[in-house]
Amino acid sequence: MPEAATAFVRAPFILFGEWFAAAVAAEPRDANAMTLATCSADGAPSARTVLLKGWDERGFVFYTNLESRKGAELAANPRAALLFYWKSLSRQIRIEGTTSPVSAREADAYHASRPRLSQIGAWASEQSRPLAARADLEARVAAFEARYPADPVPRPPFWSGFRLTPARFEFWQERPFRLHERRIFAHDGIEWQTGMLYP
Repeated sequence: MPEAATAFVRAPFILFGEWFAAAVAAEPRDANAMTLATCSADGAPSARTVLLKGWDERGFVFYTNLESRKGAELAANPRAALLFYWKSLSRQIRIEGTTSPVSAREADAYHASRPRLSQIGAWASEQSRPLAARADLEARVAAFEARYPADPVPRPPFWSGFRLTPARFEFWQERPFRLHERRIFAHDGIEWQTGMLYP
């Protein structure tokens, strides 16, 4: 494929990389924070902030308890959306697509890279389920610390990651007088098509 054509195919990922690098340099913390929107099987939406833990032209990766609300919703309906908003840069990126599980090898590698207490927390937290008292969570943490007194702490079978494969990007740049710039990339099944939207 000619270099120009390759660049066009990769255009939304190239632009994402430029904007993300700028955000990492400018944001005081968590430039990788993104809102993840999911829907239940019957169409009820929910959204929460998660952290981007890897990305390339295959998609955008995040990790969670598979038995959490988002895990259950993604199992029932894999379509989802991401939103990055960087206030310091007056920019946001919206990404829509379909999620799929990461490989066990990827999940194991990321789990192994986490701080030990985060690894223990993955075992201890029954994410999204009712918690009667904070002391109950602390007791579960202590129990799993006793169960795994030394490294390595294995990855829980109910904890893994998802990769969102994008079908649409929107890059939003604030402009004066609310005449913002909105550039879209939409994949038509063969290649990326690009265009602009009114603010």
